[in-house]
Amino acid sequence: MRIMIITDAWYPQVNGVVRSIVETVRELRLLGHQVAMVTPQGGEHDEGDGFLTLPCPTYPDIRLSLRPYRKTAARLAAFAPHAVHIATEGPLGMAARRWCRRRGQPFTTAYHTRFPEYIHARTRLPLAISYAWIRRFHNAAQAVMAPTPAIVADLKARGFHNVVLWSRGVDTTTFSPGERDRLDTAPPRFVYVGRVAVEKNIEAFLQLDLPGSKWVVGEGPQLAELQARYPAVHFAGVFPQAELARIYRAADVFVFPSRTDTFGLVLLEAMACGTPVAAYPVAGPLDVVGDSGGGVLHHDLKTACLQALALDRTHVRRVAEGFSWAAATLQFEAQLHARPVGEQEGMAFTAGGR
Repeated sequence: MRIMIITDAWYPQVNGVVRSIVETVRELRLLGHQVAMVTPQGGEHDEGDGFLTLPCPTYPDIRLSLRPYRKTAARLAAFAPHAVHIATEGPLGMAARRWCRRRGQPFTTAYHTRFPEYIHARTRLPLAISYAWIRRFHNAAQAVMAPTPAIVADLKARGFHNVVLWSRGVDTTTFSPGERDRLDTAPPRFVYVGRVAVEKNIEAFLQLDLPGSKWVVGEGPQLAELQARYPAVHFAGVFPQAELARIYRAADVFVFPSRTDTFGLVLLEAMACGTPVAAYPVAGPLDVVGDSGGGVLHHDLKTACLQALALDRTHVRRVAEGFSWAAATLQFEAQLHARPVGEQEGMAFTAGGR
């Protein structure tokens, strides 16, 4: 089957959306599917034929494609996909949605990120306004893929249609137990890995009175502010996966203060390295960690951090081993809505309208 995936989130961004797409594309190809992509850089790789972009307001690391419809339509038409998956609600996603609706092409979408809550945290825009727009975007899809049962239920309660489950996995080869010598600060070492942005609620972690040392690993628009306000905290940048795994291993507890993530791949990465999680009992941690013994969820984050120190790292690793990208991709494949192959082959596609 020919599958086209459209995403506004792509390299050089390092986040859960990009990681999920990369791993899913790899697994789809192992299953024998032909997969093509539309990204801000052009295709899957930087082909020198990308889109003109501008930085997203309040988040310059994210690039928004300008006037992307014609080029997106041309690529979709040339590939003649059997199935279209729109991963993000940005300009490229909107262009692909428009193309599909003009032609009666079935498509699916993914709800990776709680954008309404993120927008509210930055601008105080009422949630009802942004959810109305996001709901309209997704309700045109044959299926809306959400990462956890809690998010599926939440979206259905908010009026989203055809919401289905698409879970996530972890690379248990790269992220695995091993030497714990990467961080040279006083133990116990409490570590956060992820985007450094207001919606991640990192200050809830940095304000805690904890023994040992604290680390924040990642980049984002709040980095300079937090560095200035918390000089005793150790800040590091973005690392390749192999080096990131060394950081997870060296941590005594992985602290996840976010209350708005839909899943949190970093939870699985930390646990795969044997590092227990401390987090709030909210969507994401509840589905990934729950009462598995892979971490401690508590409304008092300090309590969660201290109790997590006592968990058995071998058991934490076993919890992560229950998640695989192969299983998650079979779930993704089953949710795709494809035009029948014979009908698809017989259609003449153009970049313009009907």
